[in-house]
Amino acid sequence: MSPEAAAGLAVPAPGAAPVDGAGAAGRHLRAVPSRPLRVVDVAMFYGERSGGIRTYLDAKIADHARTGAYEHHVITPGAVESHEGGRHVLPGLRVRRANGYRLPLGVRRLHRTLLDIRPEVVLLHDPFWGPRGVAATAQSIDARTVAVCHGSSELDARGIPGPHGLYAPLLRLWLRRAYSRVDALMSVVDPLADCGRTANIPLRLGLHDAFRPQPDVPRGEDTVFVGRLARQKGVFTLLEAAATPGATWTLRFVGSGPAQDALQARAARLGIADRVRFEEFVTDRHALAKVYAGARCVVMPGEHETFGLVGLEAAASGARTVCCNTAPSGAAVGELAHVFAPGDVAGLAEAIGYARAAAPDYDAAAALAVRYAWPRLFADELAAMRHLAG
Repeated sequence: MSPEAAAGLAVPAPGAAPVDGAGAAGRHLRAVPSRPLRVVDVAMFYGERSGGIRTYLDAKIADHARTGAYEHHVITPGAVESHEGGRHVLPGLRVRRANGYRLPLGVRRLHRTLLDIRPEVVLLHDPFWGPRGVAATAQSIDARTVAVCHGSSELDARGIPGPHGLYAPLLRLWLRRAYSRVDALMSVVDPLADCGRTANIPLRLGLHDAFRPQPDVPRGEDTVFVGRLARQKGVFTLLEAAATPGATWTLRFVGSGPAQDALQARAARLGIADRVRFEEFVTDRHALAKVYAGARCVVMPGEHETFGLVGLEAAASGARTVCCNTAPSGAAVGELAHVFAPGDVAGLAEAIGYARAAAPDYDAAAALAVRYAWPRLFADELAAMRHLAG
């Protein structure tokens, strides 16, 4: 690369006309004003204890601070409105027992904030905070809108009490309407069934630096679940597996959620309450990595995971993992994961037995951590955003 190009100057290609009308004699180069791509993430489900969405956004905020390769803004609901350093908090009402989630008070402030920021790319992380209006506002300022699919109609429907067979089709209709005006879809899995179109940008999910093999952490005897205690996460299937004949291990639930009381009651009815423990959600990534590393195995029992970041984090930390064979992160983890078929309690118990007996593979875990490092993934995402913005 020439010094001129490295300095961000406009240099004509071989055989091209002179830059900015400069003549052959005394030709000069003109500096082309440029600025980083301006990107906004809009996320309603950015709670105090939320999972994949918050993990992704916190990692992206850190990546922006480290590289400065793009101008980054995040818009989320909060207690009071504030706008500081690229973080835009709009008023919202707290939802009880929902991991600190807040429901935003309408969309007017959201549209006004987008008009103030004037981004080139807007990423929508859920289909409920006025997605069609956001797409229209983005279009009015010549921005592109990307719908980021973190869930699915099946996963969301199973989290609602009542007839799953009724909720799933209704949610599918909502998704298709909500995302009908966006310019692109970003997803780990194919969203065609839900959204009526395929993803043209992959959703890249990665790992914090804390999630690395830790052979110095003693491997304990507990089977560990980390995450939100909700029915759609497969927690009751895991509880049933703990009650199968021959299963004598202690089960630790690390997290919180609406199913905790029901899980405690079910454990008592199954006669295993003395082997089931509940612990608070661990927010610190380094502390969480030690939880993974110290487990005999980590189980991610949900059959409707759209990725399953816990499985990836645990495996990179050196833990043996168990996941349903429908979880995309199981394929990413490879031989570090032991899998079972959806709804197969005996198969889950068997997979846990194999995982508990298997020795850690720290070399494979280290390779996994390098392959899914956030900086590499965000560099790829930024290239895709620049291409989309034109």
